[in-house]
Amino acid sequence: MNDSKKYFAHPTACIDEGAGIGAGTKIWHFCHISAGCEIGENCNIGQNVFVAPGVKIGNYCKIQNNVSVYEGVELGNYVFCGPSMVFTNVQRPRCKYPQRGSQFYAHTPVGDGASIGANATIVCGHSIGKNAFVAAGSVVTKDVPDHAIVMGVPARICGWVCECGEKLREDLVCPKCGRHYIQAENGLKEEK
Repeated sequence: MNDSKKYFAHPTACIDEGAGIGAGTKIWHFCHISAGCEIGENCNIGQNVFVAPGVKIGNYCKIQNNVSVYEGVELGNYVFCGPSMVFTNVQRPRCKYPQRGSQFYAHTPVGDGASIGANATIVCGHSIGKNAFVAAGSVVTKDVPDHAIVMGVPARICGWVCECGEKLREDLVCPKCGRHYIQAENGLKEEK
């Protein structure tokens, strides 16, 4: 999985031995990719991105500049992380009482197709649903359902979004692609 002929890394990127990187992935200037992480195929890792040990990143993800993906975070396929958005991984950090190690890091799964806007903060231990949209600058303090649009501090649901990225009408139909959605256990799901 780590054949340098199958992925691109800028000469300034630091790729630790033992990092798993899929074919077609591009890693840009000043990134640090840690041993023990797994990055899927055809991802684009922007400038100054840090990926910690134990992180799993799916296929076709785009992580914009200045994002740190800490241990405990797991990104599905086609996830977009906007510039300078923030993941956390310790719920009650204290410098005097360090909490280092996997047992202290909260799991933060991000579902397939989710988008997280620039400068948003995701408080650890909360999930971001499939195809959800977190608006720029929002602070997520609870789980985000599938297809929800959340914004604000703290982030609240303000609408629903299609898999294609268009805001759904009140009848839960996409005005762009015509997909129909219905209420589901964790947000919305496409009506087949």
